[in-house]
Amino acid sequence: MTDLLAIGTRKGLFLARSDDDRRTWTLDGPHLLAQEVAAVAVDTRRARPRLLAGIQYGHWGPTVMRSDDLGGTWEETESGAIRFPEGTGAALARVWQLRPDTAERPDVVWAGCEPHSLWRSSDGGANFELVRGLWDHPHRPTWEPGAGGGAVHTVLPDPASDRVTVAMSTGGVYVSEDGAEKWQPRNQGISAVFLPEPPPEYGQCVHKVAVDAAGPDRMYAQNHFGVFRTDDGGASWTSIAEGLPADFGFPVVASPSTPGTAWVVPLVADVQRVPPGGRLRVHRTRDAGATWAEVGAGLPDASWTAVVRDAACADEGDPTGLYVGTRDGCVYASRDEGDTFTTVAAHLPDVLVLRAARLP
Repeated sequence: MTDLLAIGTRKGLFLARSDDDRRTWTLDGPHLLAQEVAAVAVDTRRARPRLLAGIQYGHWGPTVMRSDDLGGTWEETESGAIRFPEGTGAALARVWQLRPDTAERPDVVWAGCEPHSLWRSSDGGANFELVRGLWDHPHRPTWEPGAGGGAVHTVLPDPASDRVTVAMSTGGVYVSEDGAEKWQPRNQGISAVFLPEPPPEYGQCVHKVAVDAAGPDRMYAQNHFGVFRTDDGGASWTSIAEGLPADFGFPVVASPSTPGTAWVVPLVADVQRVPPGGRLRVHRTRDAGATWAEVGAGLPDASWTAVVRDAACADEGDPTGLYVGTRDGCVYASRDEGDTFTTVAAHLPDVLVLRAARLP
């Protein structure tokens, strides 16, 4: 068994591999050198795993690259994998999220992009079609950009139904129950302190959403201010921030196998955006946010960096592996659910996205 960790950075993609122990890693790369890699997927549904990378191609703009030999060679759709249809008056600015669908839909891949848009591929990520139901939603003209831009940054297809959940900056959480045709905002209970009262139906600056292993109705959201949980598929949210040293942050990661287990990386809010006291740590809950514990032995003190929304992820190992990448180019791996970390890489460019996969 080989553990693969794909590391997307401001200046290329790196691939780390560990054979069996998830403690010792070898680093390969950079691939796609000098290209911003803000989205990565490792599609293990295929006979040969496929890497997908959402890149910013400098002078040539953004696109999706794919590799069927783990980075040995790369292909690009000649006319661009993602292109806005004529008449929309829009152009692709950045690919923020690439998400393979379930094993029952092995050729379907979703992409969340800037400007606010959701895309669906039926050929493994070679070509994407705009999801018009979300693009034509009457709320879209009033979705505002966050500090990093206006984008769909989280895409969560439900493996057991036609439900698709997205989150965006700044629009909040939207859910479709019919395979992405009709969409409803689901933000009740999520704070939006930067907007006037009463709490709005949408417009929240949700930074990331993760699905609990208990099932798709339970999700966690790291908000611009606050950490929240829903137990009804987003119809209502409750705060679970009590016990955290700060309620600001970017990633939230849920265990793929252990219900109630999730991690956040608190940052001092709002302008500073650094770990409290300069100690980079993760906080873990084992009871769906009722209580939190600081973990992360091996993570650095005197660390005044940050972890962005997709620069943390979990694997499907037993116990669950947890991975954290920082804006100062360090990547850390835990094979014991965050209790202890070892260094995978240091002195890389700004880490934007991590994705872990277990390969035979």
